[in-house]
Amino acid sequence: MPSSLVQALRKQRYHLVGRHSAVKRCKWLYEAIVRGRACYKQKFYGIRSHQCVQMSPALFYCTQQCLFCWRAQNGDLRVTWDELQLPKWDSPEEIVQGSLKAQDRILSGYKGNLQANPQKFREALTPRHVAISLTGEPTLYEPIGELLHAFHKRRLTTFLVSNGTMPRRLAALDEEPTQLYISTCAPNEEVFKLVCRPQVPDAWAKLNETLGLLRSFRCPTVLRMTLVRDRNMTDVDGYAELVEKADPTYIEAKAYMHIGFSTLRLGFEAMPTHKEVQGFAARLAERTGYRILDEAPESRVVLLSKREKPIRFEKP
Repeated sequence: MPSSLVQALRKQRYHLVGRHSAVKRCKWLYEAIVRGRACYKQKFYGIRSHQCVQMSPALFYCTQQCLFCWRAQNGDLRVTWDELQLPKWDSPEEIVQGSLKAQDRILSGYKGNLQANPQKFREALTPRHVAISLTGEPTLYEPIGELLHAFHKRRLTTFLVSNGTMPRRLAALDEEPTQLYISTCAPNEEVFKLVCRPQVPDAWAKLNETLGLLRSFRCPTVLRMTLVRDRNMTDVDGYAELVEKADPTYIEAKAYMHIGFSTLRLGFEAMPTHKEVQGFAARLAERTGYRILDEAPESRVVLLSKREKPIRFEKP
């Protein structure tokens, strides 16, 4: 990768792991240790924010260039590279070991912080969860099932977030994540091409193929809808058709956040308010039969499900 890109990522506090992976401190890790505040994944699913590792095995590679994505994309900062020219992959074990070491380095900064909660700091040194969602498309990493297994054998739960353009890779998983997210950020192909900007042929068809696969998964599944004002918050009926096809365990309707490299592509005004997200979720609930279970105004996210309450993954 160009050295200027690597320097820019390090400036944004990405910890590079091997040739193509990375770990980055989530805002909520700091909030949990220093301010006693937890992210919506803890509120909804019991995932402890201070024991969560945020990582990706595909830092530089993706099948889409979503307008709202916080990652560095080809062309950002006048740096170019081929996001589909995949590298020789590091082994799952190398990535797991490197990711946990990177998390240790991140946490070392809290040791002398007088504002840090000592108990939460000690607990954070033993991660319990991995969010494979930081950047890029993780299912481009060919042995993704082996990576999940490598985390699971260390008694870590995993949330895998995919854009759904690699249905065969998901169908062939030899081990499922603890929870599978599919980004579903457009109600129809026209909006999909404008907002998600696919880089591979037939991406909309591939997403729909993935949605049709979700019923076959044993783990809980989630449709993640990142909402951008004036871009993809109309045609709720189109979203409802996708929900019917996938029959997910949950839907997360979440506002686009004006952070990272997305600020090069979208203005602050593209970020909907929590009230707007609530309105979208209410209309979607009315059309799908899903009910609103919970919400987190600080993250502008609303959780919908047919269940009466979410499955929680917190370990004793």
